[in-house]
Amino acid sequence: MITLKSEHEIRGMLESGAILAGMHKAVSEVIKPGISSWEIEKVGRKYIESHGAIPAELGFEGYKYATCVSINDEVAHAIPRKNLFLREGDIVKIDTVVNYHGYFSDSCWTYAIGKVSDEKQQLMDNTLKALYLGIDQAVVGNRLGDIGYAIQRFTEDEKGYGDVRELVGHSIQPTMHEAPDVLSYGEPASGLRLRAGMTITIEPMITTGTWKIVTKQAPHDNWEYYVTADGSQCAQYEHSLVVTDDGPKILASQDFTMDNKYLWTKESHVHND
Repeated sequence: MITLKSEHEIRGMLESGAILAGMHKAVSEVIKPGISSWEIEKVGRKYIESHGAIPAELGFEGYKYATCVSINDEVAHAIPRKNLFLREGDIVKIDTVVNYHGYFSDSCWTYAIGKVSDEKQQLMDNTLKALYLGIDQAVVGNRLGDIGYAIQRFTEDEKGYGDVRELVGHSIQPTMHEAPDVLSYGEPASGLRLRAGMTITIEPMITTGTWKIVTKQAPHDNWEYYVTADGSQCAQYEHSLVVTDDGPKILASQDFTMDNKYLWTKESHVHND
């Protein structure tokens, strides 16, 4: 069952989120055509560990890496690879989890490699918009279904994209994955009612084709990851956030947010009555 977090716990998650946001900034400064996905792994892991945190994906269910680096039609959970080099026009999803003194933060961001096609840029822009449409619904009194419905209505009904069903968001803290799931599709006014102090991730994975995905075996590694069933492109954005009486607040630093209204400020508060 989802737990309501105290202000002390949320501040711990904010510190974790700041490290995670810093990692994304560090990666964004080196990512370019010609870099291998393994170099992204090295930069990300070094940043996390140099700030006194633990890359929580490392060792989770047998995973051997600090980051997931998924390119183009790869939807999620692809491993970093030494012999896979990013090319002009690729889009790459970088997903990781930070554990800082027992406080977790989780995010994924999609990056354009050099100049990408209009189709890919629009996919990225619209997936990011979908994330924030979902966050808009993460308010006290709404239900989890309101989040998924807002995302699906925009991505599938308005834009004609595929909205991946099999992989979903989740509650977070005191471990990286807590129940219940947070879907990026669904019906309004359905599911668990949101209360102040709940911490969740919202993470739409949107494709230019079908919403269906299939598994693929990683070369030279006993690990399966996900690709689109029809080879279409996929973008993903994810934030960890807390529901407060003052609206949803993203658990990351200011440089990593789209809109200042989602920042935690001294006026933000949790009410757990």
